[in-house]
Amino acid sequence: MSFIGIYILTLLLAMLFIGFVNPKTKGLIAVLGTIVLSVIACVPAVNVLANNAFQCRFAGSWLTGVINIVIDPLSAWFVLVICFTMITSVLYGQQYMQAYAERRSALSLHWISFLLVHAGLISICVLQNSIAFLIAWELMAFSSFVLVIFEGEKMRTIRAGVNYLIQSHIGVVLLTIAFVWVAAVTGTFDFSGISQFVATQSKAANFGLMLMFFIGFAFKAGFVPFHTWLPHAHPAAPSHVSGMMSGVLIKIGIYGIMRMLILINVNYLAVGYFILTISIITGLYGVMLAIVQHNLKKLLAYHSVENIGIIGIGIGVGCLGLGYENQILAIVGFAGGLLHVLNHSLFKSLLFYGAGNVYQATHTMDIEHFGGLIKKMPQTALLFLLASLAICGLPPFNGFVSEFIIYNGLFSGINASFSMPSILMFVAAMAGLALIGGLAVMCFTKAFGIVFLGEPRKQFHSEPKEFGLAKLLPMYMVGILIVAIGLFPQYFISAIRNVLAQMVGLDMSATILPLCCETITQISWYMIGFVVLVVIVLAVRNLCSSRLPKAEGETWGCGYLAPTPKIQYTASSFVRTYRRLAKPVLQIQKKSVGVDGIFPQAASYSTEALDRTETSLIRTPLKFFRLILSKLSVLQNGCLQNYILYGLLFIVVALGFLFICHLIKIFVNYLNTIL
Repeated sequence: MSFIGIYILTLLLAMLFIGFVNPKTKGLIAVLGTIVLSVIACVPAVNVLANNAFQCRFAGSWLTGVINIVIDPLSAWFVLVICFTMITSVLYGQQYMQAYAERRSALSLHWISFLLVHAGLISICVLQNSIAFLIAWELMAFSSFVLVIFEGEKMRTIRAGVNYLIQSHIGVVLLTIAFVWVAAVTGTFDFSGISQFVATQSKAANFGLMLMFFIGFAFKAGFVPFHTWLPHAHPAAPSHVSGMMSGVLIKIGIYGIMRMLILINVNYLAVGYFILTISIITGLYGVMLAIVQHNLKKLLAYHSVENIGIIGIGIGVGCLGLGYENQILAIVGFAGGLLHVLNHSLFKSLLFYGAGNVYQATHTMDIEHFGGLIKKMPQTALLFLLASLAICGLPPFNGFVSEFIIYNGLFSGINASFSMPSILMFVAAMAGLALIGGLAVMCFTKAFGIVFLGEPRKQFHSEPKEFGLAKLLPMYMVGILIVAIGLFPQYFISAIRNVLAQMVGLDMSATILPLCCETITQISWYMIGFVVLVVIVLAVRNLCSSRLPKAEGETWGCGYLAPTPKIQYTASSFVRTYRRLAKPVLQIQKKSVGVDGIFPQAASYSTEALDRTETSLIRTPLKFFRLILSKLSVLQNGCLQNYILYGLLFIVVALGFLFICHLIKIFVNYLNTIL
C-alpha cells in the first residue's frame, strides 16, 4: 500500500475511534493519529529535501482530469513545518482540553476537525490540481472554523468564527475565479495549465492573475488589509488551536503565494515592489496595534500579522532579486522568508501555549489583571520569556537568524548598482524592519513584565499554580528547537537549499549562505559567552557579599508609606507615551464612568484599541447596511394581508417587466424588417 493509502486509512480509523471512546481517550487517539499521520507525510518530504523526488498520479474524473500529487522541495519544507507544529499542538491540546471533559460530543467534533485540518494542510501542499486543491482548501477552512467555535456558547466566539469563515470564503472566491480563468484559457485544471496560461497571455493578464492569487492567499496569510479576522479568531479559539492557526494555518497562504511565484513567470520587479510595500505596511501596522492591546491572545494575534509582514519582506526581496537577475539577492531574500516561516511557527505557538497556561490558571486574558505570575508559574514564565526574546529577533535564538538573513538581503540590495528609487525602497524596508524589531521589544517587555513580574494586581478565585510535565513537555520541545536554530543555523539553512534552487532556478546557496551562517553562529555564541560571563560575575558577587555582615533597614518607599499593587505600571500606562506618538495611526476608544466631581464614587476608566482597517472596511459598511435594513423593517409589520399584498405586487412587477421586454423585442423586430 502506498503512502497515500496508508495516510487515508490512518485518518479514517482515527476519526472513527474518536467518536466511540471516553473523553480522555479521544485526546490520546488524536495524539497518536496526528503523530502517525505526520510520520507518513514526513518520510517522503525528507527524501525530497535529500534530492529524491516523489510523485503520484490519479486518474481523477471527467471534471478534474488527472490529479497529480507531487512533493517537491517547496511542498516538503512546508509539510515538515506543518507536521512538527501539529504534533506539539495536539500534545499540548490533549492536556488543555481535559478541562472540558464533560463535553463529550463537542470533544469528538473538536478532535475530528483537528485531524481534518491536518489532512487539509498536507493535501494543499501536495495537490497539483486546482479543483482538488480548492476542495482541500475548503476542508481546511471549515474544519478550522469548527475548532475556533469550540466554546460556541459565547456570542463573541460565534461572531469571531463566522467572521473568519466569511473572510476565508472571500479568499476562496478569488482563488476559484483565478483557477477557472486559467482553465477557460488552457482547458485543464492541472497546475501545469497555469504555466501554459502565462506563456500565451499578455504581461498585464499575467500580473492580474498573480494579483488575484495573491489577494486570495493574503486573506489566509493575514496581510494588511486582509488581516481583520486574526485578532478575533485567535483569542476565541482554544490556545492549542490558536498556536496551530498562527503557527501553520496562516502559513498556508504564504505557501500559496510562493507556489504561484514558481508557476507564474511574471514581471518580478513589479511583483517584488508590490509585495515588499504591502509587507512593510503589514509588519509595522501589526506591531503598532499589538502594543496597545489589553487581551494577551489578541496581542499575540497582531504579532502574527507583524511576522507575516517580515516573511513578506523576505519574499519581496527574493522577487526583486529575480527581477534584477541578482542571484545573491534572490537567494538571501527567499532563504530569510522560508526560514522565518519555520521560526515563527515555533516561537508563536510557544507563546500561545504559554498564554493558554496563564488562562487556565487565572481564567482571564486581561493583561491588567495579572502580575507576579513568575512566582507561581516559573517554568511557564521562563518558556514565555524564551519565545518573547526569539520573536524580538535577539540572539542567540531562532528569530535572529531569519531576520539577520533578511537584513543581509536588504544590504545586498543597497550595495548593488540599482537605480536610486530601488535603493530608497531597500532603505525604507530596512528602516521598517528595524522599527518592527524595536517596537516588538517594547511590546514584549510590556507583555512579560506586566503578566509575570511585579505583584499580583487581582485576587483570583483559585491560586494560580504551575502545570505538570505532560503539559509543559511540548513547550520544552519547541523551546529546544528555538535555541538549536539560533546556535546551529547551518543545519537548518542547508535543509532549504533545494527549495532555494527551485525558487531561483540555480543552486548557488552552497556558496552564499555559509557566509551568513558563519556570521550568525559567531554572534550567537558570543551572546552565549556574554550571558555566561554575566552569570559568573553575579555568582562571584553573591559569593563575596555573603561573607560580609548584613545590615537591615527600612526601604525608602519614595513617599508611599503603604505600598500597593496599584502603584505599579499597568499595560496602559506602560505604553502611554507611545500611544500619544502613534495617535494618527491608532484608533483608541475611551470609556469612563463616574470620573466627574471632586470626590468621584465608583469611578472607572478604560481604553480599547480599535483597528482602523476593520472600522473602515467592515464595521462602517455593516453599520450603513444595518441602517438601510432598519428603514425597511416597517414592511415587517405582522399583518398577513400586507404580506399577501407584497406577493401580489411582486407578481405584478415581474409580469410587467416581462411584458415590457416582450414589447421591446417586438419593436426591435419591426425595426429590422423596415431597415
